[in-house]
Amino acid sequence: MSMGLLHVYHGDGKGKTTAAIGLTVRAAGAGNRVIFSQFMKGGPTAELQILKELERVRILRSPKAFPFYSRMTELQKQELTEIHNQLIRQMLQAVREHSCQVLVLDEVTYPVSWGLLDIELLQELLALARNRAEVVCTGRSPAQWLLEQADYITEMRAVRHPYERGIQAREGIEW
Repeated sequence: MSMGLLHVYHGDGKGKTTAAIGLTVRAAGAGNRVIFSQFMKGGPTAELQILKELERVRILRSPKAFPFYSRMTELQKQELTEIHNQLIRQMLQAVREHSCQVLVLDEVTYPVSWGLLDIELLQELLALARNRAEVVCTGRSPAQWLLEQADYITEMRAVRHPYERGIQAREGIEW
């Protein structure tokens, strides 16, 4: 199978990470090796429990949780930036070694927008992956340059959400 296209799942609606997980499971089920990376997330999430059981899926993420961006200190932002850059370096190495066919960069649009990763390093990864590994990027408000490079663009649009009625995020549904 030919690999190397770029997918962007974005928008204000629910389902971006869920779609990326679906593609992860499909790709692993077809015999592909997948790196599922999460940016801006370090705490427990239910999706990781099942992904950890899939032998063809490697999970990369921060070893610790950070507060929301608006509550981070400058030191925390610097630390998280280095963690994000290290995730990208690990994915670069995997693409160079041909040890994965699919890369998922879950929530990567946020550190791009907030300056919490090296954009040139990310662009190097996307360029290297072209024709080598399928890449999925998720998150709200992707940078224009990312949209221009994308082969697939899927926008999740919120029409109605329980949060509007005061219902908080629920384990197993939203996280």
